[in-house]
Amino acid sequence: MVKLKSIGITLGLSVSLLLSGCGDEEGNQDSGNTTGESASLGEQLDYTITGIEPGAGLTGLSHNAIEEYENLEGWELLESSTAGMLGVLDGAIKNEEPIVITGWTPHWMFSAYDLKILEDPKGILGGSENINTIVRKGLEEDMPNAYKILDRFYWEAEDMEAVMYDAQEVSFEEAALNWIEANPDKVEQWTEGVEKVKGKEIELVSTPWDTERASGNVMKAVLEQQGFTVTLTPVDPAIMFEAIASGEGDATVAPWLPTTHNSFYEKHADDLVDLGENLKGTQNGFVVPAYMEIDSIEDLQPKK
Repeated sequence: MVKLKSIGITLGLSVSLLLSGCGDEEGNQDSGNTTGESASLGEQLDYTITGIEPGAGLTGLSHNAIEEYENLEGWELLESSTAGMLGVLDGAIKNEEPIVITGWTPHWMFSAYDLKILEDPKGILGGSENINTIVRKGLEEDMPNAYKILDRFYWEAEDMEAVMYDAQEVSFEEAALNWIEANPDKVEQWTEGVEKVKGKEIELVSTPWDTERASGNVMKAVLEQQGFTVTLTPVDPAIMFEAIASGEGDATVAPWLPTTHNSFYEKHADDLVDLGENLKGTQNGFVVPAYMEIDSIEDLQPKK
């Protein structure tokens, strides 16, 4: 089997936001601790929403939201990286300054910070979603033991968040092993009655975000404990679907459906096998600190 090469995107972006308040006639600055009038909030943010990688499904949805919401006229999405977005978020929260980011749950940031997802009345960013397990055609015949484990794989949002949060202190590989050790009953539900193999090679394809680093490394470790030799390859979402559809990759536990990765899914649906949800209740959205006095995307005002 042709092995995929990890695709790394080096973003030469210096992530910055204008978070300071606007001066009044006497030169005094708004503290920025509260939103004040929505118009001044937009000015404090330079009418900018802090985003993540250009290839992310959430990035495309965010651009759509900016186009569809009339009150976001003049706003821009600053594409950066997940790490860049989290760094800007951390700095804003430490200073109790306003910020709007593209975010999703489950994610450890909701454990680390007091955040809220803004209401999305138009539903453009998607409501509650699922993460599915998708495999290449022929996997059930070629690797029935791995297929059975992948088909049984299911966990809760708090399981994924536990791995992600632990991985802020240790590697994702170690965090995955820690979670497996702490949850033997759940793992046994996936592996019960499945015979072990000796070094059978399997390639898991994932995306390079913490949610998928968590699920991918847990599945990698479980399969390795069953005797498989596992390669875990992080790629852009479009490449992930192409890999499974073409048979260059064996399986993925990363697709967000029915909204985030829907365009990729529809393009390749006839050439892959969908094993259904492995986690329910995910959500994308525009996210703000809880101290900000807005609750909906529609509370933001257009640029004057």
